[in-house]
Amino acid sequence: MTCTPPPDPAITPTAELFRDDASLTECPATVLCVSERGVVLDRTVFYPQGGGQAGDAGELVRADGLCLVIADTRKGRPPEDAPGTVLHLPADPAAASALRPGDAVTARIDGTRRRAHMRFHTATHLLCALVPHPVDGCSITAGYARLDFHTNEPLDKAALTEGLARLVAESRPVTTRWIDDAQLDANPQLVRSMSVQPPRGSGRVRLVEIEGVDLQPCGGTHVANSADVGAVVVTKIEKKSAMTRRVVLGFAD
Repeated sequence: MTCTPPPDPAITPTAELFRDDASLTECPATVLCVSERGVVLDRTVFYPQGGGQAGDAGELVRADGLCLVIADTRKGRPPEDAPGTVLHLPADPAAASALRPGDAVTARIDGTRRRAHMRFHTATHLLCALVPHPVDGCSITAGYARLDFHTNEPLDKAALTEGLARLVAESRPVTTRWIDDAQLDANPQLVRSMSVQPPRGSGRVRLVEIEGVDLQPCGGTHVANSADVGAVVVTKIEKKSAMTRRVVLGFAD
């Protein structure tokens, strides 16, 4: 393991640039630590798996041409990692040993994979506006997205596909803003998910709003306008239990 001295636990060691600008595909960064757990940077455009959304893949490129392929991205877990650490997981862990703390690199994500995540994640929020029931499961990948709704009511595949197309065509702006924990506690109706609760403890919670359609806490990556979701369809509706209906989304283009 090669690491710089551990940062103050009160300070987030990895600046998460994707939180404020999901369109970024690369950024300059400095290596803080290289270990069997992954590579830690001082800043990153890589989204770590969480909230149902898959982590980003891509590469870290040093000025001398060294390229480390990143297969996945995960959140660090205390006590091994300081709070807020983002771990970049190399496809070949042995190759990561060429990096050293202090190395300057360009962190570059797989833009096609990220774009699919953004489109699907915003589509799931549109789906929440069409199905007024709590969510008790979620998965967002580059190939599909699914939401599990806590309801015993039947859902209509054609009607939901038509509803999604309508909301996409309405070109609703998608924006983010931050509130504090107390504001979230005062507005519990904002939380739609039963299985994934908004992260607390940092003093602020990120809200994603689709103008006039949906508002809920979310740390994921999204498109800037519902029109950017493009053509999505409901590919399957399953009854997973007496009180769970699973809706699976796919791209139609």
